[in-house]
Amino acid sequence: MNIALFGYGKMGKMLEKLGSTRGHSFPIKVDLNTNKPNVSINHIDVAIDFSTPNAAFENIAWCFENEIPVISGTTGWLERYDEAVDLCQKSKGAFIYASNFSLGVNIFFELNKKLAKMMKEVKGYTTKMEEIHHIHKLDAPSGTAITLAEGLIENLKYTNWTLEKPTKEDIVITSKRRGEVPGTHSIAYSSVVDDIEIKHTAHNREGFALGALIAAEWIQGKKGVFSMKDVLNHL
Repeated sequence: MNIALFGYGKMGKMLEKLGSTRGHSFPIKVDLNTNKPNVSINHIDVAIDFSTPNAAFENIAWCFENEIPVISGTTGWLERYDEAVDLCQKSKGAFIYASNFSLGVNIFFELNKKLAKMMKEVKGYTTKMEEIHHIHKLDAPSGTAITLAEGLIENLKYTNWTLEKPTKEDIVITSKRRGEVPGTHSIAYSSVVDDIEIKHTAHNREGFALGALIAAEWIQGKKGVFSMKDVLNHL
């Protein structure tokens, strides 16, 4: 495939490196502060967006206008997600957004929901979440942490997540920024007698890049709005 990259930082370069080993080409690479390429788009099969929160929506909208399927892994712009979905549907385009494209993380999402369902009726446990990322990450909490929190809210007594002092209806997310940590997420259930914890630790960015490339390959020839669950169910 010919892939347009929006965002050519560490993730963009990893996508290019890994994608090249899978036979893909990257004729368009858009870096920071540049929203639209000035080269031919006639042979672009898909766009992958790992840009910035301020640029993501405009990148996505531009792709729909030009009939290019979009894989988006940028977080921090989701107040306009419904608008992007509407644009996709009006243009009869194809779109996948994921807070995290790692196959392992998407398995972790499902494990989180399964454990939450089991814990719902168990008395005496409090629930805490923690996410740790590199110091360059622009948003907090991470999109992955928000997705995990939504899984807890869906299956437990909580109605919201917060970074601040929680009420009894809130699940608190502790966000930490350290060095070059690719991403660590944990959910802990604590009682006076024991603790139960599940945790995902990324060792590098390769898992995120691989998942995004698999999604880009999967979406070829499709129309509509999909998720990584759709991709995983058809691998």
